[in-house]
Amino acid sequence: MFFFAATFMRVLTLPDDRAKHNLNTAKALFVSFFEWFGDLGIFCGRLVRSVLIPPYELGELVRQLDSVGAKSLPLVALAGAATGVVLSLQTRDSLTRFGAKSMLPAVIVFSIIKESGPVITGLVVSGRVGAGIGAELGSMKVTEQIDAMEVSAVNPYKFLAATRVVACVLVLPLLTLTANFCGIFMGWVASTLAEPISLRLFLENGFKNARFNDFIPPTLKTAVFGLIIGVVACFQGMRTKGGTEGVGRSATSSVVLSSLFVILADVLLVRLILVFFP
Repeated sequence: MFFFAATFMRVLTLPDDRAKHNLNTAKALFVSFFEWFGDLGIFCGRLVRSVLIPPYELGELVRQLDSVGAKSLPLVALAGAATGVVLSLQTRDSLTRFGAKSMLPAVIVFSIIKESGPVITGLVVSGRVGAGIGAELGSMKVTEQIDAMEVSAVNPYKFLAATRVVACVLVLPLLTLTANFCGIFMGWVASTLAEPISLRLFLENGFKNARFNDFIPPTLKTAVFGLIIGVVACFQGMRTKGGTEGVGRSATSSVVLSSLFVILADVLLVRLILVFFP
């Protein structure tokens, strides 16, 4: 009892300097949180102006389409294929337990095209492209290449940020289609290895009750994922400080923040899709 009383009195008599330091740290974190969103809003305003006002950097846009799309294709296809195999293996056991094994093709198709394919694509691209953009623009920032572009009358928001964001927005739905195709095909392969079924019958059973509302909105919502990934990665890269260590922090924060915002955006978009496309 004496020990607890002494401990309590010690807590009450903590130095005022430590309490003030903790309070100042909390205030600094609170202010920096809103400063980050304020800077992000200013960045988005400059980015929108760069996208809408000509001239357009079409050559750089084509290069970014290749960098973001073609070079991400193998990884996205592999992730989609793995998702299809896992869904087939997991759902077969569950559906067999409840006597609904005939619904396996429909479960695989609907799970992939409505949620698994878009989310897996968004997270895979945020990991690969987000880190690449953050590190590339961060290294350009710390080596003063961006400042040199501004001195040379080249708008870095138009040449560097706008092209990468537009490329992400255009490419994500196409990559999602690839992930969906690979997932459904490999889901059929895994199913036919366990119990032979023709591809035609698998697709007929899977898409028998599917509508365009089940396919188009989930695919197009990945354009929002691409916007989030491009904006966050470019923003984090172009505000890099602290040399090579800052480049690493920018790459890491680009991946973490873009993945987090993609997941949060998916929650909101799923709800909106259910409201407008019941």
